Amino acid sequence: MKASELNELTPDELQAKAAELRREHFTAKVRHATGQLENTARLRVLRRDIARVETVLRTRAGASQ
Repeated sequence: MKASELNELTPDELQAKAAELRREHFTAKVRHATGQLENTARLRVLRRDIARVETVLRTRAGASQ
């Protein structure tokens, strides 16, 4: 997911996206721990996507003050 795509979303949509990514990351961590996760690079991608969403949210919060 690119930051430019995230900039087009509303704050509510960004919050929902962050929650969805966190759930997916948790599920991937559990699957990795049990040996069922085939693509372990997915964990890193999910962490970075969560960070991108949080960065956009914080940037907007700082700009509105």
